Amino acid sequence: MDLDDGVAAKVAAVRRFSRIYTRRIGVLQDGLLGTDLSLAEARILFELAQRPDTAAKSLAADLGLDAGYLSRLLRGFERRGLIERRPDPADGRQSLLILTAAGRDLYTVIDGRSRAEVAALLHQLPPDGQDRLVQALDQAGALLGDHRPGPAYVLRPHRPGDMGWIIHRQALLYAGEYGWDERFEGLVAGICAQFIENYDHRRERCWVAERDGAIVGSIFLVRDSDEVAKLRLLYVEPAARGLGLGRHLVAECLAFATAVGYRRVSLWTNSVLHSARRIYEQAGFQLVREEPHQSFGKALVGQYWERAL
Repeated sequence: MDLDDGVAAKVAAVRRFSRIYTRRIGVLQDGLLGTDLSLAEARILFELAQRPDTAAKSLAADLGLDAGYLSRLLRGFERRGLIERRPDPADGRQSLLILTAAGRDLYTVIDGRSRAEVAALLHQLPPDGQDRLVQALDQAGALLGDHRPGPAYVLRPHRPGDMGWIIHRQALLYAGEYGWDERFEGLVAGICAQFIENYDHRRERCWVAERDGAIVGSIFLVRDSDEVAKLRLLYVEPAARGLGLGRHLVAECLAFATAVGYRRVSLWTNSVLHSARRIYEQAGFQLVREEPHQSFGKALVGQYWERAL
C-alpha cells in the first residue's frame, strides 16, 4: 500500500510506540511475567477471573480470537488443571468455563506481578508525568476503542490495604442504614484480622469488586472445618446495588467452595438485612435456626443459614 508522507509518518509513530511498549511490558520474553504463559493465555486467564461462568463462544467473540485457536488454548488449561467445564443450564449445547483453585492462584500471581511492573514503570516518572501518561492512555483508548460498554464491575483477589477499607466502609454503611454502633466495626475488624493471620490460599478466598477503580463490594469464604466453609461479610456499596453484584459474589463463593471440596456452606446474618437474605434464599441457602440477641446497640434476631453443595 502506497502512503503519502503525512500518513506514513503517523504510521511510523504508532509503530515506534508499539515497539517501546511491548519491550517495556515484557511481551517479547519467552514467558509472560515470569510464568510459562503466552500473552494470549494470560489474557484469557484474566478474562475468566473477571467473569466466571462464561462460555467459550462468547469469550472468543469478545477477544476476537479464532474459535479453534481458543479451543486449543483451553484444552491446555484443562490439562494443567487451571479450568473446568460445567454444563450451561441455559443452553445444554454449551459448557461454562470456570477457573479452578490452581487457576485462581496462577491469576493472583500474574496479576500481582503485572501491577508491580506497572507501578515500577510509573515510579520512574514524577507525579505530573504519571498523570499526563494516564490521561494520554485514556485518550488513546477512547480513540481506538470499539465503544462497547465495559463490565459494570470486576472481581479480584484481596491485596494490601483492602481489609482496612472493608472495615471502614462496613462500619459506616451499617451505622448509616441500621444505626449499628462501633461494636459492629470491632466485629468486622476481628473477622478481617483473623482472615489475614490464618489465611489458607488453598481453601479460603476474599473477593473484592471494583468499578472504575473504586471498591464497591466484597465477600469472604473461610474454612470452618474440612467439610464446612463459612460465607462472611457480604457487602455492596449503595452506588453498585441493582447490578446483581451481591448474587455474583455469593455465586463465586459457592463455586469455589465446591471446587475445593467443601460439602456445605454456612453463614450468620440478621433478620433486618432483607436484601442479603433474599440473595441467600435465591442461592439455595436454608434458614436452620434463629435467636434474638442484643448487639451493636440494637435488639436483633440472628439467623443461621446453610446450603449443601
